[in-house]
Amino acid sequence: MTNSRTRFLIFIGAIVLFLALGKFFHLDDTAIRQALKGIPLFWAGIIFIAAYVLFSFFFWFSKDVFRIAAAFLFGAYLSTLLVFLAEAINAIILFSLARALGKDFVESNLSKKFSGFYQKLSRVNYFWLLVFRAAPFIPLRFLDLSAGLTAISLRRYMSVVILATPLRIFWVQFILAGVGKSVYSQPEAVTNYLLANKGIFVLTLAYLILIILASFKLKKD
Repeated sequence: MTNSRTRFLIFIGAIVLFLALGKFFHLDDTAIRQALKGIPLFWAGIIFIAAYVLFSFFFWFSKDVFRIAAAFLFGAYLSTLLVFLAEAINAIILFSLARALGKDFVESNLSKKFSGFYQKLSRVNYFWLLVFRAAPFIPLRFLDLSAGLTAISLRRYMSVVILATPLRIFWVQFILAGVGKSVYSQPEAVTNYLLANKGIFVLTLAYLILIILASFKLKKD
């Protein structure tokens, strides 16, 4: 077995393990808020970023819990900044992990046999990378890992992360700060909130357009 194949199998095994751990690991946003309550704002932010990166790396589904807790604790604007910094760190880690463990194998084997997301992402220009990163229906973890398997440089990909991620995160955090956990259980609460906040309503319409554009691009290619 070649070194590239071994590294790729380790890479795939790690992804499966992290997904499985996320299914069995349950973290309550109340526990996060209680843990950070009373801590000075600066240090609470640092601890939040570190915990977000650590937990969401091993338990991928925990990021939603952290985002809810951040919206309640820090509000829409500060939580956007903290989540963005954490996601930027995650992007570097996951991109580098994919690049180190999987890129050589994909280039020498899979890229010659399949015409999936790997090839599509490799061919898109800078504008479409921005669209994919901003479109809320494409998971950030999947995009970080997929980008690491392509010929895209880390510097180029991080410029996409810096430009496209904040607006996507702000959209989520603004709604979470206003609606809370009802965003998952009461769709009508989200609708009423959007209608009452014209700015975020316009942003939501823009996101719908992004989804249509990104879906059309992926289907076309």
